[in-house]
Amino acid sequence: MGAALLLAVTVILAVLALDRISPPDLSRLHAAGVEVFDRDGRTLSVLPAPGGVWRLRTAVADVPPVLVELLVAAEDRRFRSHVGVDPVALGRAVVQWVRAGRVVSGGSTLTMQAARLLEPRPRTLRSKLIEIFRAVQLEARFSKDEILGIWLTLAPQGGNIEGMRAGALAWFGRPAARLDAAESALLVALARRPASLRPDRHPDAARAARDAVLARRGGPAAGMSEADRALSIAAAMPDRRRDMPRLAPHLAREMARGAAGSVALTLDAALQRATERLARDILPTLPDRAALAIVVADVATREVRALIGGEWGAESRAGALDLTRAVRSPGSALKPFLYAMAFERGIATPGTIVADLPRHFGEYAPENFSRDFAGRVTAAQALRMSLNLPAVALLDQVGALRFASALKAAGAAPRLPPGADASLPLALGGAGTTLREMVALYATLADHGRARPLRLVAGPSAEPQGARAPAEPHPSGTPATSPVSTTPTAFQQVVERRAADAVAAILVQPFPGGGPAGVAWKTGTSWGGRDAWALGFDARHVAGVWIGRPDGTAMPGATGRQGALPVLARVFALLPEAPRQGLRVVADAPRQGAPADRLRLLFPPPGAALADGAGPVVLRAAGGRRPLAFLVDGAPLRAEAARREVAWTPPGPGAYRITVLDADGVAASVGVRVRGPDSAPTGGITITLVPASVSAPAP
Repeated sequence: MGAALLLAVTVILAVLALDRISPPDLSRLHAAGVEVFDRDGRTLSVLPAPGGVWRLRTAVADVPPVLVELLVAAEDRRFRSHVGVDPVALGRAVVQWVRAGRVVSGGSTLTMQAARLLEPRPRTLRSKLIEIFRAVQLEARFSKDEILGIWLTLAPQGGNIEGMRAGALAWFGRPAARLDAAESALLVALARRPASLRPDRHPDAARAARDAVLARRGGPAAGMSEADRALSIAAAMPDRRRDMPRLAPHLAREMARGAAGSVALTLDAALQRATERLARDILPTLPDRAALAIVVADVATREVRALIGGEWGAESRAGALDLTRAVRSPGSALKPFLYAMAFERGIATPGTIVADLPRHFGEYAPENFSRDFAGRVTAAQALRMSLNLPAVALLDQVGALRFASALKAAGAAPRLPPGADASLPLALGGAGTTLREMVALYATLADHGRARPLRLVAGPSAEPQGARAPAEPHPSGTPATSPVSTTPTAFQQVVERRAADAVAAILVQPFPGGGPAGVAWKTGTSWGGRDAWALGFDARHVAGVWIGRPDGTAMPGATGRQGALPVLARVFALLPEAPRQGLRVVADAPRQGAPADRLRLLFPPPGAALADGAGPVVLRAAGGRRPLAFLVDGAPLRAEAARREVAWTPPGPGAYRITVLDADGVAASVGVRVRGPDSAPTGGITITLVPASVSAPAP
């Protein structure tokens, strides 16, 4: 008796020591991919496990109860009662092996199968003994449902697909929780012989195996009537393997780093899908090698609802880069925030008359995009027309450093060249920023001057534990950390509500090519057409569009108004109509003393070609209120105050812009060309009709 007890104790101690020395290897279980969900739990994207295997951690709760019932009925009816090894099944397998001279049934329990899936080995007697030992270990360490989770995660599903969640997506295109009985039976059967039962290659064999699994399940008492079984057997087989979900590929990969099993984003799957379709439609119309990035966010929560980082996989468009994080020049897109600061400080109001006239700020002499001047206009008109001189003048009064600090507080800290300080060119985009930051900045205007980082990860509200540090400067076109948060942060009032609402009202205007009404929008174009921007908001959503070449090379002739703004209009057309309160349009204050007779240049006519050497040319104007001032390329000509004409002698061949200003600051201008003696008869003036240019503020 004592010897038997000693032997039993020795065996137990040996088993415990062996278990401690050689625990189960769970590395395959932990090496799973990541499933990315949208805000409502819909699958956006799936990322593979290391090695390119589509494997997703799967628990019993992730699959329908019928799948577990079918699995236990087909593979291990006594699973809930044994301790990892079923002596009855194992004994039956040995007897069949002896009688037939070959393996007829393996006698493996689901726990032994889980052990084999964790540590695949050749099918030998030694391997079977190891599986038995590992099964006992698993039973000692895990609950029955946890052991089922190992099997549900690692069961082969054909090719590089493993597990029920991955199998459901690959063969049926939907989550495992939504599988019916026939679909569940196919995945259970497929795990037995994944190569020979793939439904896309061996449909007849797959159907027979599926029906066999359905037949092993109990009758009506188990929850399936004969009619239900007949419907399941009649169900069609999948004829192809589906692509894994890949919505928002840039953002999915960014947010999945370090995630375990799954991550839920703030995106809306339906809107993301529609925005990606829109991007696919637009990309072929863009200049060669130009890329497109889009961000849509909710104004109230700052949750990003859709994000297009570029054309995924397109090498010519740097498709691997998330261009919503690329640091680029915003052009005039910063002007609305500048005007809000000017309104807040009492420097101007929407109706204040400002001058769009030639002016030097030290050595800095900015020009308008059109290279002409609008004269005296209201601040509201100057912002809508995106005039450069008034913006620089306002920044000169606001202070470039103060403006840069406010942008930083709003989450859009400008990236300046190394060693440079904030200066007046900042008003015209003389710094770097990202699309994500610009969307956050426009959300500040939309939300009455309250700033808050964009949110990407879904979750309950939480107050901030500290402000996120600003991103470090990056070269143009390279990714940069953007103002986003995984948990909500408190709002910060960075500009007065009154000022932000005034700017919002100014920017509400119809889209030039048609689109939803009630949207406040602004465009921006960086120097040389390298970047085309359009940003806008209504009472519910804020959106931004960027178009450019990822390598930073110019797109001659590209502008935000022509390129990005039509895309923005189509983005807002995808969104539900928002209430328009808070975006009331403010009428411009009229200019005092505006003449009924509009100022215009009579000679030279628009687009005239003048012959060089013909002597003085008389420039004549009509309308407007005197005194008039004539300028050539911004330089004033000497003239009598009461006259409407002045003589000008062209200094030589070339292109010139002639401008006339009246006493109210209204301007009119034309472009002319002076031709050399070899291209026009001497002693005369020739006129050729080319596109004219007249610029004056709207009445």
